[in-house]
This record gives sequence, C-alpha cells and structure tokens, in this order.
Amino acid sequence: MTRQKPRVLARRLAARSGIFRVEAVDLEFSNGERRTFERILGGRDSVMIVPLDADDNLLLAREYAAGSDDYQLGFPKGVVDAEEALLDAAGRELREELGVAARSLAVVHRVSVVPGYIQHGTRIVLARGLYPDPLPGDEPEPVEVVPWPLADSDGLLARPDFTEARSVAALFLVQRFLAAEALAGAGA
Repeated sequence: MTRQKPRVLARRLAARSGIFRVEAVDLEFSNGERRTFERILGGRDSVMIVPLDADDNLLLAREYAAGSDDYQLGFPKGVVDAEEALLDAAGRELREELGVAARSLAVVHRVSVVPGYIQHGTRIVLARGLYPDPLPGDEPEPVEVVPWPLADSDGLLARPDFTEARSVAALFLVQRFLAAEALAGAGA
C-alpha cells in the first residue's frame, strides 16, 4: 500500500545548541489526524570509512565518545564539508583520523540512525589500497589505530567497546559487498 506523505502545516525552530538544531513540524495525515513532531536537523550527510589493508585487516579508530563517556572502537567518520565531494571527504577523514590514504574508495550503502527523529544519513565507504599519508585532524588527542582481522568479525562484535550502530552496520554491509564482489569475480 502506497501512503501519501503528511501535509506540512508549519515548521519552527524549537531549540538550538552548539551542534544541534531541533525543528518542530506540524503535520496533517491523510486521515485528518494532526500531530507535531520534533526532529534534529542534520544538514549534510556524513561518511564512515571501512579501511581494509592488504592483509584483510580492518583499521579501526579508538577514540573518546562524549555521549557514552567512554572510549569506543569504530570506523573513522566525519561530516562532508560544504562544496566537498563525498569520496573526497572520505579520503580526508581517513587521512586525518588514521594517517592513511586509499587508492580505492567505493560507496557501499547509505544508512540512517533514528530516522523518526534525526534528519541525517551516513554513507558507508570501503577503502582499499592503503598507504601512509597523514593530515592534521581536529581530534583533541591522537586516535589509536587498531587493526582487526576481517575474518574475526564475531570477535569484534563481542567487544564491549564496539557498539556504535553505524559501525556494526558498516561491518555487515562491507562483508556483503565483498562477498558479492568475490562471487562476481568467480563468475568472470
């Protein structure tokens, strides 16, 4: 069944912080029901890069996460700057956070987190052909680079510090992407 999107009656800024803007949206649904929803405005999409080295190791970043008040292990990520191409942003973030560049970058998928409340998407990018090429980043302390065997994804998922939903999704999506690529190569 195809549903008609609700009609927007009004929009207004409900709150603003240093990094978030909350918009209140008054909606009327096709059945006449009216509701006000709040959403965090996102602006530009971000990138999450899954670096895979020549030995089939994932390169993960361990860095402080203020939301959980703990150090988390995950894939490097960042916002796509205005006027910046998606893959350029992925390459920049990889160099800033892990100190490596990639000869090959491929968009794997787009994911969203809590789409009922947050207007934002993250593009998952697979990076291969890695080589040292650091750029200064904006992190408050050096990011710890942690290599992890791609073949041991169960071990990675069992870690108490690998919990970010986007990183977990990126792991599965990249495994699926690589499996499809291997299958296509086997048929060639």
